[in-house]
Amino acid sequence: MTAHLVLCALLASAAGPLPKPDTSGGKPLMQALKERKSSREFRAENLSPQTLSNLLWAAFGVNRPDGRRTAATARNVQDIDIYVFTSSGVYLYKAKEHALELVAEGDHRAATGNQEWVKTAPLNLVLVSDQSKLSKTPEPERLIWAGIHAGAITQNVYLYCASEGLGSVVRATMNREEISKVLKLRPDQRIIIAQTVGLPK
Repeated sequence: MTAHLVLCALLASAAGPLPKPDTSGGKPLMQALKERKSSREFRAENLSPQTLSNLLWAAFGVNRPDGRRTAATARNVQDIDIYVFTSSGVYLYKAKEHALELVAEGDHRAATGNQEWVKTAPLNLVLVSDQSKLSKTPEPERLIWAGIHAGAITQNVYLYCASEGLGSVVRATMNREEISKVLKLRPDQRIIIAQTVGLPK
């Protein structure tokens, strides 16, 4: 079975484990930093299941036995959820299980950005902060901390992409109202930023 068909089969299920992340490869950190950049032209072909697994783990996966993650959050609140928008549906990344959970069927990629290429790029990530987890933080500062947390995650994605020859770009412009409806977000869940990933043209 081809990687494309495997990915489609994986994403067609309501919930499914991702392949175990491969944490042994990639370019040296300094080389990845040198090659980190934003890309805005993407091929439409899907990422392989292994690449998707590695990408999500790098972004905000569990990297220690105590459940702590690859990106820091204040007081370890882990308020950021990563939603994965593909041509077949929208999925929530469950870091503890390293799995995808179906949130909405259908192609909702267009809502994640105003640019035309967002509609056809294979992967759009939307980072959402559960502000209820920041209850010990003064309310005026909660979105600031959420932005810092999301920024750490998007940089992890950028570095992984630079290491693996993928393209990526972060974006703040998107249809937040439509995304909130698709994801069925509560009022205390706030959309922070989106990030497109794919093979560069």
